[in-house]
Amino acid sequence: MALGVAPDPGGALRRIRGGELVQTATIDRAPGDFRVLAVQIRDAGLLDRRPGYYSVKIGLTIAAFAAGWAALVVVGNSWATLGVAAFLGVMFTQLGFLGHDAGHQQVFRSHRANWLLGLAVGDALIGMSFGWWVSKHNAHHAHPNQVDRDPDVGVGLAVFTSTDGLGGEHRGLTRLLARSQVWLFFPLMLLRSAGLHASGMKRLLRQRDRAAAVEGLLIAVHAALYLTAVLWVLSPLKALAFVVVQQAVFSLYLGCSFAPNHKGMPIIEGDAEMSFARRQVITARNVTGGRFTTLMLGGLNYQIEHHLFPMMPRPNLARAQSIIRAFCIESDLGYCEDSLVGSYRQAVRHLRAVAAGTALVPRSAAGS
Repeated sequence: MALGVAPDPGGALRRIRGGELVQTATIDRAPGDFRVLAVQIRDAGLLDRRPGYYSVKIGLTIAAFAAGWAALVVVGNSWATLGVAAFLGVMFTQLGFLGHDAGHQQVFRSHRANWLLGLAVGDALIGMSFGWWVSKHNAHHAHPNQVDRDPDVGVGLAVFTSTDGLGGEHRGLTRLLARSQVWLFFPLMLLRSAGLHASGMKRLLRQRDRAAAVEGLLIAVHAALYLTAVLWVLSPLKALAFVVVQQAVFSLYLGCSFAPNHKGMPIIEGDAEMSFARRQVITARNVTGGRFTTLMLGGLNYQIEHHLFPMMPRPNLARAQSIIRAFCIESDLGYCEDSLVGSYRQAVRHLRAVAAGTALVPRSAAGS
């Protein structure tokens, strides 16, 4: 059973048992000085780039990606290629993790080099707008789980606050989805990649500048090569099945990798003010596990560390954990950890509370 501590933004300490938040005594302590922690992290060399790690990581990931397409040709026009499609769905997500690191400037010292890597893996290899995603993701990092400020918390297929889908102004399909989403949580993840592709293209069409033209060209080349390879090897029916399976695995894996990070954690009102450290820590959840968990989740299992230091290279997150955990506990910020299954349980429990209209949205924030 997972056990952690999460302070309510109003100052009330809540102990987390297996994802359940239990109200305890109210406290009034100022958080520790984040600048002291930042100096510790810097002096420990944990913000230093890891070129050796990323050289190997990028090389192996792209090699595995290429091997998947080679396997498609070798297997040929057979239903067995659906297994290849599933493998490529996994590799699309692994490439997405590299794009995530590039977007946070974790890989290279040069902003331009990180941007080029992001365009290569995001637009050219995955077919998704890297520029749109960086803008959206930066807004999430600035205001995680904050209503009207975090783009990941809003009206959509998944509703995580009672005001998103159950209010009087929201009717029809949105309200119906909000009430039935407990059962649709995982199935709806199958549509995630389609939504990301569409949102990125809409942004590029509105932007209409040189950067958008470059991204649009890369995405068009990706689509042309992807469809040419699939239709060259497979019959139309098998090709359709291949695309559906590949995109479904990509969507589900991507969604299941990001869902444990914030879903079911405290939601902050749009006008709430609090310190940077408190905002980042109380809304994030780490996922316990070893190196395999880190591999499969792309380092996102160290979500608290990542949100406090977004530019910290992925392999340094585990090394920083003991320092950051001690700071969070000593500063009464809490430090929430749970297993992967436990984190999904928390998210589903929160969705059930939203559907019942009992989800809590904090009214104030403590810690300036």
